[in-house]
Amino acid sequence: MTALSTQEIKNKLVSFPNWKHEENCIIRELTFKNFSENFAFMTRVAMIAETLNHHPNWSGGYKNLTIKLSTHDADGVSDKDFEFAGRIEKMLQ
Repeated sequence: MTALSTQEIKNKLVSFPNWKHEENCIIRELTFKNFSENFAFMTRVAMIAETLNHHPNWSGGYKNLTIKLSTHDADGVSDKDFEFAGRIEKMLQ
């Protein structure tokens, strides 16, 4: 697995307008109605992570969640991160 170039990431982010590229990751910030909705969403993302064998870095609190995706083996953002981001976006529709 190889890391994408900054330009490749920028090009792919056109299809992911709610994501940004920072800190060698693609990042999505979310706000939910309450903690239960936040935690339920995290649980669904965790199931995808296990299926893909690719795990996010995330942080948050009561209603807020920040998801950071990068491919550690590639030392940067790879196509695997965009596949994961796409699955997350489908859950949000």
